[in-house]
Amino acid sequence: MAGLAKHWLRLSVVVGLCCLLLFAGCQNNSDSPAAGRTLTVAVEGTYPPFEFQSPDGELQGFDVDLMNAIAQEEGFTIRYQNLPFAGMIPALQARTIDAAIAAMTITEERAKTVSFSRPYFKSGLAIATSANNQDITSFESLQNRRIAVQIGTTGALEAAKVPGAQVRSFDDAPTTLRELLNGNVDAVLHDQPVILYAIQTGNVQGVRVVGDLLTEEYFGIPTPKGSPNLALINQGLTTLLENGTYNQIYQKWFGVEPPPLPERLPFQEETATGGAPFIVTAVNVIVRALPSLLRGALITLQLTAFSVVLGMIAGSLIGIIRLSKILPIRWAARAYIDFFRGTPLLVQIFMIYFGIPAIAQELGFTFNLNRLAAAVLALSLNSAAYIAEIVRGGIQSIESGQSEASQSLGMSSVQTMRYIIFPQAFRRMLPALGNEFISLLKDTSLVAVIGFEELFRQGQLIVAENYRSFEIYATVAIIYLCLTLLSSQAFSYFERWMNPAVRSRRKARA
Repeated sequence: MAGLAKHWLRLSVVVGLCCLLLFAGCQNNSDSPAAGRTLTVAVEGTYPPFEFQSPDGELQGFDVDLMNAIAQEEGFTIRYQNLPFAGMIPALQARTIDAAIAAMTITEERAKTVSFSRPYFKSGLAIATSANNQDITSFESLQNRRIAVQIGTTGALEAAKVPGAQVRSFDDAPTTLRELLNGNVDAVLHDQPVILYAIQTGNVQGVRVVGDLLTEEYFGIPTPKGSPNLALINQGLTTLLENGTYNQIYQKWFGVEPPPLPERLPFQEETATGGAPFIVTAVNVIVRALPSLLRGALITLQLTAFSVVLGMIAGSLIGIIRLSKILPIRWAARAYIDFFRGTPLLVQIFMIYFGIPAIAQELGFTFNLNRLAAAVLALSLNSAAYIAEIVRGGIQSIESGQSEASQSLGMSSVQTMRYIIFPQAFRRMLPALGNEFISLLKDTSLVAVIGFEELFRQGQLIVAENYRSFEIYATVAIIYLCLTLLSSQAFSYFERWMNPAVRSRRKARA
């Protein structure tokens, strides 16, 4: 038995050494130190011709082809992750992604926050306006105009410099162009290649580019500060520029020879200056942001108030109709409730604000909704569907004997509902209505997608400027919490005030 144990021990040692040598050989035979590494790279899938989806759902574009070529050259693999443009730098700061390739301009402020690769594309901002608009001819002519921009871009920064301009921020480039086509803005300020590609492919019609480029910009691939992947990306990009692969990719998407690119920009290696401790800096950031956030909170309350009143009126009527004995009317009310409860509110907002004007244009007439009307309409219609079911349930909770008794006293159906059934049902509905009010208050954050600058959008705009995502979004969350707690307390007080037993005890004590 001892001899057998020694035999197995020697065999195990030999096998272990062979495996170790084989592993070392594989490591030495690798063409790149990055072999086997997988990088998570953020893209914005709605930014043609740089990143967008093909008809069969595949990610494609100039940026995608370039990043794939770099990965192939350096021997690593890529896992793409779709992110909104404004969320990429916060994600890099949090190191939840390894890099981003999204036609991001290298700027001094961004270079203090993330590390950019060498420039890989030369571009500039252009003005797009309606083909029928002959008044906008230059950057100066944008004064006192309505301008659509993508949040967090250099176009948004330039638009902020225009005196008297009404700047509307959206999450992606196609939405800004749709806003222009619907006639809600006078111009779009964005990267020239994106606008030209949309015009050339026929995706937008009746749009022209005005004048020369407003800026000269260079795109880079951002990585977190101190990332070891930066040298890898730079090395692959340099190889592609030297061996002609970059030229082939450029000509594939733009049909011309690429312009010369510098190895680096003068401010590219800047870092954020050290200073006050984190707590002091965070407090300063919050104090500076608070006035804008409180203005956004006021708009949130206004939206909620308008929507809940209209939703309550419409929901009460629909809830009563749901109890009608006329079958077609009852079915129509049920169809309305099923549609608005069964589809996302975000989709409904897009349908109302972008879809209805687009359909109107297809039918040959102009119809526009301003942002306030579209936001209130979408929130009210959605809320009415939920309130209708609350009303129906509250009415059905009242004993049928009360209806029979009131009718035996000669009261009509309307009088019975008005004086007997609905007042009692309303008291029972209050807790559910309070929940709906709080849900509606939070749902107002969704109207940010149409450029409405309520509380959440104000937070996004501030983060796009200072990249302090934790402090700003934490403050936004606390403000929402305060609003919901106050609303909850108000409804609780209202419930106690309407409770007959509580009112009787209060009168007895008086």
